[in-house]
Amino acid sequence: MVEIELDVGMQTVPNVLIAEDDEGHAILVQQTLRDAGLGNTIQHFKDGQAILDFLFRRGNGPHRQEDQPYVLLLDIRMPKVNGVEVLQQLKANPDLRKLPIIMLTTTDDPREVLRCHELGCSVYIQKPVDYDKFSEAIRRLGLFIMLLLVPPVNGRP
Repeated sequence: MVEIELDVGMQTVPNVLIAEDDEGHAILVQQTLRDAGLGNTIQHFKDGQAILDFLFRRGNGPHRQEDQPYVLLLDIRMPKVNGVEVLQQLKANPDLRKLPIIMLTTTDDPREVLRCHELGCSVYIQKPVDYDKFSEAIRRLGLFIMLLLVPPVNGRP
């Protein structure tokens, strides 16, 4: 019998990145995740360009840390760069393609769902329109995130 040893390193809790242009949705997502018991660091980005700058370490704003795991909650309809383009750029980059990306959007168009999965999204969740259903969906998402084992993002820009 051959034994294989895998060194996965220390497991670190992933930072949760929210790319969402609707301030009300972003606040509700953050608060509901906290209420569900999620203690992870949460960072909010108001448009697609801001999240790309953070992850690709461009511009003067905050930048991702090497060897830190992240999970991205990504809206599709955003200014500057839409969520599908963000997804496409991240999955095309060797250092960022392992980043788990959860599409969290109001869009339920089957073609959009298929396109996002073809581009490599991890999960596609439609935001319920009803406040209580939306809150419950995010609470469950928080419980899901608590169970995630996420590899760190390595490499330099």
